[in-house]
Amino acid sequence: MIKRTLHFSNPAYLNLQKDQLQIDLPHLKVLGEKESKKSVPIEDIGIVILDHQQITITHACIAALLDNNAAIITCNHSHLPTGMLLPIDGHDIQSERFRYQIDASQPLKKQLWQQTVQAKILNQAAVLFERNIPCDNMVHWAKNVRSGDPDNYEARAAAYYWKNVFPKKVDFFRGRDGDPPNNLLNYGYAILRAIVARGLVSSGLLPTLGIHHRNKYNAYCLADDIMEPYRPYVDQIVLRIIDNGENFLELGTSIKTQLLGIATVDVQFERGKSPLMVGLQNTTSSLAKCYEGVIRKINYPYLNNFDIKKTNNARMLDNEVISGLENEGETE
Repeated sequence: MIKRTLHFSNPAYLNLQKDQLQIDLPHLKVLGEKESKKSVPIEDIGIVILDHQQITITHACIAALLDNNAAIITCNHSHLPTGMLLPIDGHDIQSERFRYQIDASQPLKKQLWQQTVQAKILNQAAVLFERNIPCDNMVHWAKNVRSGDPDNYEARAAAYYWKNVFPKKVDFFRGRDGDPPNNLLNYGYAILRAIVARGLVSSGLLPTLGIHHRNKYNAYCLADDIMEPYRPYVDQIVLRIIDNGENFLELGTSIKTQLLGIATVDVQFERGKSPLMVGLQNTTSSLAKCYEGVIRKINYPYLNNFDIKKTNNARMLDNEVISGLENEGETE
């Protein structure tokens, strides 16, 4: 079942009554609405985002949400996520899985990082391909990633990707504190990070203990590792917002709504398609099995399987179509 993402951007009182999240929205009374109270079953909730400084939530409500493996995200006065609450006990055999994760060998972690980098680069290449931007070099780099990525193809691919993915009219440089649309990317990645962290906890894993990221000040190193191949799905949403001509200088309600939709975006696996939140559970579950030695591959989704012959033929066909339109004077 797809869990719901609840986003509160107005003053609200949240409490627990009979396994239901009771929501009281006082601003609706001011607007003359007859009904200002709503309720949502706790078991249906996957993520709660508290995005206003005048939100009150009871301890009983917090405990019930965490007991049902929900993630609670808090935002600052700039409406950017700054904190996250996750359940401590998210799986029946959690202590056993912790041990497998802690005892994982360095060669295993390097192999897992190799798979992660390959999946990330291929998904970035797929975004470029969809926008008719040359990406054969990206596919080549992905295929040449070695265990642990000692050649740092991840950084090489990222430099090329960010230089080319946005329209030329957008003077873009990727940085957390950079100019828009970095604000949209930061927000979308924060939501994605919460979904990944929730999936890891639900699979009985420690989000802190990464396979590559090792920052001692980072409580979500493993989440930052596993979310890498999923980042391009956020990028697609941001690119669509820009292509539609929306004002991306500020995080308005419409833009937030679109970014929050990341949880329900369809992602394609080798054996079928599923919403991203469900797919991420498959990914984290496969990671746990890799630690146990049951399987050797993390189950990541792919935007494009990149059969090279098919890719080149498709690009050639696209170029012929574009050329034909230009001859008819139908392109700008």
